[in-house]
Amino acid sequence: MSDWPHILIGTSTDMTAALFPPDLRARLAACGTVTTGRAAADAAADVLITGWGSPPLTADVLGGTPRLRLVVHAAGSVKGLVTPTVWERGIAVSSAADANAGPVAEYAYALVVLAAKQALTSAASYAARGGRAGWPVFQDRRGADGLTVGVVGASRIGRRVVARLRSASAGYRVLLHDPCVPPDEAKRLGAELVDDVDALCGASRVVTLHAPELPETRGLLNAERLALIPDGGTVVNTARGSLVDTESLVRECASGRLNAFLDVTDPEPLPHGHQLLALPNVLVTPHIAGAQGSEVRRLGAYAVEEVERWVLGLPLRGAVRRADLDRSA
Repeated sequence: MSDWPHILIGTSTDMTAALFPPDLRARLAACGTVTTGRAAADAAADVLITGWGSPPLTADVLGGTPRLRLVVHAAGSVKGLVTPTVWERGIAVSSAADANAGPVAEYAYALVVLAAKQALTSAASYAARGGRAGWPVFQDRRGADGLTVGVVGASRIGRRVVARLRSASAGYRVLLHDPCVPPDEAKRLGAELVDDVDALCGASRVVTLHAPELPETRGLLNAERLALIPDGGTVVNTARGSLVDTESLVRECASGRLNAFLDVTDPEPLPHGHQLLALPNVLVTPHIAGAQGSEVRRLGAYAVEEVERWVLGLPLRGAVRRADLDRSA
C-alpha cells in the first residue's frame, strides 16, 4: 500500500491497554498513524480496530468515516458489530475469533475432564461428609478412560476440543454432530459422525456444545434430548446459552440425574437467586471461557498481524464474509 494509513483503535482505554501493550503498539505504529477513541467518527480513519463493547457499525456511526476500508475486530463474533452498511460500503472485515478460540477450547476440554471425574458431585459429597468419608474410588460412572463425549458443532472451537480429546491419554470416544460436516471430514478429525442430536445424547456421558446461535439451534438441548443423556451425565456449554432449554436443564439437575458446567446461560446473566446458581451439581461461570487477563494479548497480536498483512497487500487470515454470518456464532 503506497499511502500511509490512519488506524483508529475504537476500544475502551482499559481494553486498549490490555490488547496492545507497548511492543504490539509499536508494531501497529509501524503500519500507520495510530489514534484512539471509542467512536468511529474519525474522518481520516482507514482502519478501525474494535473489541468487546464496541457499538454496532451502523450508517450513523460510519457516516463520519468516508475513508474506512478495513474493520479488525480484536474479539470473537462480529454478528453484533457488523451491519449491512459495512458490506454495502465494501469495507473488509476481519475477526480475531481464531485467537479467541484457543482459550475457549482449553476451558471446554478442562470441563470435560472435570465432568469425567464427577468433580461437582464429589466436591459436594466431600463438603457434606468431611474427609474421605464415602469416597467412591471404584464408582462405575467416574473416570475418563474410554469415556464417550458428544461434541455438537465442528466450529473452530469444536474442532479444537475434538483434537484435544483425541490426543489425550484417556482414549476418549468422540462423537460429533454437525450437519455441515461430511463423514470423511469427521474421520480426519478423529470423530465418529452422528446423524442426529438424539443419537449423540443417548450415547454420550458428556455432551459439550460448540454450535452457533441460529433459529434452528435455539433450544437444541430440549427436555426430550436432555432426557436421553445417561444418568450421571453432564452438559457442558461454552457456546451460547440459548442452545439449552434452561427450565428443562434445571429440572434434570435439580433431580440429581444430570450435572452441568455452564459458561453461558439463557438468560445471561441469570437473575439473582436462580436455581442453577445454588445447585451443588452445577457450576455457572460468568462467560469467562474466552480470552481473559493475560490471554487478551493474543487478540491484540492477531489484530496487529491482520493490519500488517493488509498494509502489505496480503490476504487476511481472519477475513469474514457476509455469507459466513449465517452459520457462525
